[in-house]
Amino acid sequence: MPPHTRGGYTSTAPRRRPTGSEHRRRVQLREVEPEHPRHDRDETEEVLEGAPGGPIDRCILRSFHKHVAAKIWLGEDRAPLKLVNHGAKLQLWELDIERSRIYETVQRSGLAPLISCSHRVASRPMLSAFCERWQPETTTFHLPFGEMTITLDHVASILHIPITGSMISFSQPLRVDDANALLVELLGTTDVEASRETEQCRSPSVRLQWLRENFSTIMDVSSDDDIEFATRAFLLHLVGCTLFADKSATSVRVVYLELFRDLSMVGSYAWGAACLTFMYRQLTTATRFEVRQLGGYLTLLQAWIYEHFPEMFSSPDMSYIESRPCALHRL
Repeated sequence: MPPHTRGGYTSTAPRRRPTGSEHRRRVQLREVEPEHPRHDRDETEEVLEGAPGGPIDRCILRSFHKHVAAKIWLGEDRAPLKLVNHGAKLQLWELDIERSRIYETVQRSGLAPLISCSHRVASRPMLSAFCERWQPETTTFHLPFGEMTITLDHVASILHIPITGSMISFSQPLRVDDANALLVELLGTTDVEASRETEQCRSPSVRLQWLRENFSTIMDVSSDDDIEFATRAFLLHLVGCTLFADKSATSVRVVYLELFRDLSMVGSYAWGAACLTFMYRQLTTATRFEVRQLGGYLTLLQAWIYEHFPEMFSSPDMSYIESRPCALHRL
């Protein structure tokens, strides 16, 4: 018979079957042994109880107690959100016939539709109301008749930008020193100019106004290097005003400049997927009661609402022309 272990010692003696009296004594001891409460989960885990005016069981909507809708139910109202919308700023940097070389590259990038389809005005009450219906855990709008959300198919039809291709991601945050180096390398600025700009922004970012002031005057007669610098600056300005408009309301992160290093590869990125991800993140942030701003590409959100709720638009036009972005129908 193989050895067995008991109490840390190995025994070679054969195991003895308990007698009937021993077995009865063990049963009696088990019956009088006090019961201890079971801990099926970590004691630090939050007990998910129902929320007033919200879900009875918060096993899915775990953060609902922090949601603006929960506060509104308790009588704490929030004013309409301040919107970060740069539609008007895009008109301050036009690519006319004297800048055709820049425009041709922008056209090949797949981002050219953003120039013409961006809404100059966004509705604060309407977008704020839909933001109150957004649930971060499900990434959907919870409406009286069910749930709805913005999909990649909507992005493609509304904006006409690429939704397939290489994913846009960055392994780590960009430091200010690295941002300065990128500005010198890819935009041709001096070290002093780059440092001064990032210091003014107090982050690895540059102002949209600074990009316009330094690069919007470059025309086709300029050198090839200057044309490349101006094209990268224009594209950075374009995504900063649209796809990646953040709550700074005046600047754009320099890290996006890395995407324009090789201008021939700009059209290979899944810009629509990045835009939708960024919009989801901005909506999620804005569901917190203490937040007062909404960033992201608001043209996408507003045009999506008009497409599915046309009665909210002053002059609804349900026509669809496949060759044109749907956002153009709601300007």
